[in-house]
Amino acid sequence: MATVELSFTPLPAHVRTARLVATAVARHSGVDESLLDEVRLAVGEACSRAVEGHQLHCPAEPVRLALTDLADRFEVEVTDTCVQAPAEVASQVAGGKAPVRLAAQPAGAGRGTADGDGLPHSLGIAVIAGLADDVVITETEVGTVIRMSWPSAGSAS
Repeated sequence: MATVELSFTPLPAHVRTARLVATAVARHSGVDESLLDEVRLAVGEACSRAVEGHQLHCPAEPVRLALTDLADRFEVEVTDTCVQAPAEVASQVAGGKAPVRLAAQPAGAGRGTADGDGLPHSLGIAVIAGLADDVVITETEVGTVIRMSWPSAGSAS
């Protein structure tokens, strides 16, 4: 199990780098070529959400990305340290192809309800859920972790 970790300043320009790194690591991990666009898009969406939250609430904190090559899965974890996502996102993406499990939200934790362009945060989660095989969203009092995974053929070392 190899993990590549990346931390980046919350600037939109760095999302492109995160997508490129994720795609390269996914390819090396044995993710089928037909799934690489899905990996790229899902990672881009998750990182964009994190960057937006960080710019609004904690611009000095980096966004964290972990890419893990498991035996038969490629897992991506995007971690932000800003409280931003609505608690009801899981119920709003039931139509997605991937199961979305949302950890319990601490009582009293405030959550935003819309992106900067007025779109609900759940729209981005729906996009991610439609692209990844499995999505787990964990909200804590200090932020959100979006964990996504895809099947892989194992390490292509």
